[in-house]
Amino acid sequence: MQFSSQIFKRLFPKLIWNVNTSHKEVYLTFDDGPTPEVTLWVLNELKKHNFKATFFCIGKNIEENIEVFKQISLDGHRIGNHTQHHENGWKTETVQYLKSFNDCQKVIEKHIGKQEEILFRPPYGKISRWQIKAIGKNQSKIVMWSNLSQDYKTFISNEKCYLNSIYALQKGDIIVFHDSKKAFENLKEVLPRTLAYLKKEGFVSKTIN
Repeated sequence: MQFSSQIFKRLFPKLIWNVNTSHKEVYLTFDDGPTPEVTLWVLNELKKHNFKATFFCIGKNIEENIEVFKQISLDGHRIGNHTQHHENGWKTETVQYLKSFNDCQKVIEKHIGKQEEILFRPPYGKISRWQIKAIGKNQSKIVMWSNLSQDYKTFISNEKCYLNSIYALQKGDIIVFHDSKKAFENLKEVLPRTLAYLKKEGFVSKTIN
């Protein structure tokens, strides 16, 4: 587990930082989509290895790319809520933050149906205790991560991004990538390498449930 998430895990132990499993499984996740050219490329890469993933989608992006969004679900992947407009919880009042969460959920359910249990990932991983409490009342699991690729950082090398994604990898780890234009330069190099590494080491990727 990387240093930043170690600190926050101690502060917020009830959030999901990894999945308890006895199987050699990891959980690939993609934030900030759907983005047509990027998300469709990711879906194709996952299909090559028969891997499943969880996509934390922004409501505004769903509304702008409905068919791409539907394809994520049709391919058997799990959908998560990532707010309507990608708000930073530390800079947003709880009432406004909860509205963004609810608006995104309405968009998700409009296009793929009602979700009995909601997966939510706070943008930037920044969320207050009050926001956690409010969202937790909505039958929601708040999903964080154990491995952050940092693919969105344009100043880090592909190699560093790759090493971040596989760092001290264990059963049940949750790995974060981004299916966004900003991350694509790193992602297009790193994701195929990561998937090949997982396959070589005997891991499979599952959806978070």
